[in-house]
Amino acid sequence: MKRKIRVLVAKPGLNGHDRGAKVVAAALRDAGMEVIYTGLHQTSEQIVEAAIQEDVDVIGLSILSGAHMTIFSKVLELLKEKGAGHIMVTGGGIIPKDEIAKLEKIGVKKLFGPGTATTEIVEFIKQNVNR
Repeated sequence: MKRKIRVLVAKPGLNGHDRGAKVVAAALRDAGMEVIYTGLHQTSEQIVEAAIQEDVDVIGLSILSGAHMTIFSKVLELLKEKGAGHIMVTGGGIIPKDEIAKLEKIGVKKLFGPGTATTEIVEFIKQNVNR
């Protein structure tokens, strides 16, 4: 039997608005994926540790605080340090277009802006998870 795609949805930093993260988590679950939601105010270290412990395929970060450059960079760095660079990192939030390009260049697979259909996120993950 083929293993379900496992996704860790995390809300790093100080921002307390998690409605979007919960909507995405529910859509991924409804599409047949296993979803681990870490809750609010997670550090990059906590996110990476949880991702490794839960043996996830994908980390999805929801960032609205403006700290996206720092947080995504740190998560990618920690994944590589811990030998888990194979975990796909994606996410969304309020991120300027020029910074989206920079984040994708350093290894974020794809970023989704406000208003993105959850079906688009589901399909992207299904098509891009390395099995």
